Amino acid sequence: MAYVPGAVLIAALVAGCSAGGEGDASTTDSKPGTLAASAAPPGKYRTLPEPCRALSLSTLKDLLPGAAQLPEVQQEKVYEGTPAGTFDTDRRVGCAWKSDAPEGSRSLSVDFERVVSYDPAVSDDDRAREVYAKKESAADLPASGLSADSGDGGGDAKDGAKDGAASPGPGVTPSAGADGGAGAPAEDLRPRVLDSLGDSAFLDDALTRAGSTAQHRTVSVVFRTSNVIVTIAYTVQPALPTEVPDSKELQDKAQALGQKLVDRFSE
Repeated sequence: MAYVPGAVLIAALVAGCSAGGEGDASTTDSKPGTLAASAAPPGKYRTLPEPCRALSLSTLKDLLPGAAQLPEVQQEKVYEGTPAGTFDTDRRVGCAWKSDAPEGSRSLSVDFERVVSYDPAVSDDDRAREVYAKKESAADLPASGLSADSGDGGGDAKDGAKDGAASPGPGVTPSAGADGGAGAPAEDLRPRVLDSLGDSAFLDDALTRAGSTAQHRTVSVVFRTSNVIVTIAYTVQPALPTEVPDSKELQDKAQALGQKLVDRFSE
């Protein structure tokens, strides 16, 4: 074993600590086996919110209108939500809600994932970017639907053909402009990247048919804010098999919820 003079070792340690002064932070989730001075900066978020309490009662009532028709005791149970089973609640938590009504059912879930990099050369934020990018790639967004304001206004949403489904039914039909005029530009409702939600975000919209008597639409919004990735899934299944859930309504509500959660993380 080579002998290292004590003075030289002390000088090296002092130099290393001086160089890493700006990276000092809580030791939570620190990269094991490395000097703190050489580690990439930690993520902004060290904890996650309690998911079943992350949404206000007014928000839940808006997203699950069928619950208002239930007896008070059952309403309370719906609004309480069901926590998702997770291995590590410091890293991932979630909650789900569902309401049934004569006109159909609605379900909602939120998932919070706090990304931590254990590579001292990679920051938590950079690792979160990689995880988010994989989710966006897996969504297989249409090439022509990569922007919420692409302006060409055509095309259908992705139609799911799951569980032995018959031919997919109608997908997203772009809606008219707010003034309803014949010459108003159509709103692009296809799956797409969202430009103004968190650091990065995308929206997916899928109409799934299970046989000829049931169908449901699920709108998912996924966004990243620093080292946390949030996934929202909002599903509507009408009671009538001939009824197609309104894409614009679901997308508007899911995006509004996404913005509320972004604001919550910014507090």
